[in-house]
Amino acid sequence: MTGKTATSEVATSPARVAPRTPGPAALGIVLVNWNRWADTIECLESVFRSTIPLRVVVIDNGSDDGSLDKIEQWAAGTLASTPIKPDMARFSQPPLPKPIGVRRLAQADLGTATGPSDAVLTLIDSGGNLGFAGGNNLGLRLLLSDPRMNYFWLLNNDTVIEQTAAAALVTRMSTTHNVGMCGTVVRFYHQPDMVQALNGSRFNLWTGQSQGIGSRQPITTPFDPKRVVDQTDFVLGASLAVSRPFLETVGPMEDRYFLYFEEIDWAARNDRRFKTAFAHGAIVYHKEGGSIGSSGRPGARSVLSEYWLTRSRLAFIRRNRPILLPWHWLVTLSLIFRRLLQRRFNKAVAITRAMFGLGPAS
Repeated sequence: MTGKTATSEVATSPARVAPRTPGPAALGIVLVNWNRWADTIECLESVFRSTIPLRVVVIDNGSDDGSLDKIEQWAAGTLASTPIKPDMARFSQPPLPKPIGVRRLAQADLGTATGPSDAVLTLIDSGGNLGFAGGNNLGLRLLLSDPRMNYFWLLNNDTVIEQTAAAALVTRMSTTHNVGMCGTVVRFYHQPDMVQALNGSRFNLWTGQSQGIGSRQPITTPFDPKRVVDQTDFVLGASLAVSRPFLETVGPMEDRYFLYFEEIDWAARNDRRFKTAFAHGAIVYHKEGGSIGSSGRPGARSVLSEYWLTRSRLAFIRRNRPILLPWHWLVTLSLIFRRLLQRRFNKAVAITRAMFGLGPAS
């Protein structure tokens, strides 16, 4: 489709559960949770309003706030989801009928818990913080064992989705020949009339920085879906779908990154073997950076975010463009110098530790 498209205005109709298309699920969704159970159950309330059947796996990455117990209570109907913003209540209110079929596993159970499952929601205790890629890979491993699953959607747990988003995603992927990766329209949860990214981002190898396509433009701004695909260097990790052939050929995410650059590395490993698609009819709302303080504005990033951005950028260059590694050491030194001039000494220390492969400061 090459015609100009403008995203629709924010809907204000009362929440209701959409009728589901009958049949077995072909789409599996993975959410990674770390001490953000309230975000996760708000996301689940929106996901299970989808118009197509699906399976959802929630990976808990070593939370210490009782997240899995809270999510299980929500599925049983004894804990309500409370939206952060009243004007976003339509994604979680009124609550879905409960109970929702759920099973709870430990990581050690994955070897025997394979294949199709009657439970639409699976909760997995990872046993520790495996990072974004490591957590998602656990969910992908379980869903891949179900032969009914053709598509796999990695969603940040601090998102909510439109009722038709899952169906639009599957339609786009199933009608794209040799599809590998596919993104969606991602808007800001706290500014739902503003785009965070259309499909994904452009990536600059020299700076190691990325720029979301259509970032911060009003949702009424027209865009050309084909041009968006042509501009996409990688699909935004907050809403990233992949096909079964892609996973079986390219493999899972590289979990040595822990945070950041996983989706960029995935795109680099694909090396155009599979096509990238854009489900511009699928709309996702993202709270952006809730767990670790990630932000598109450098000054607003947390110390931990600065650390992992630096460490993962250098790891990506080392793995994919080693000839540029000396240049990126200079880039890193300039960042340290800049933080010192800004009197952000804790961030300068964090970047320095990342540069030399040291762990984050305690």
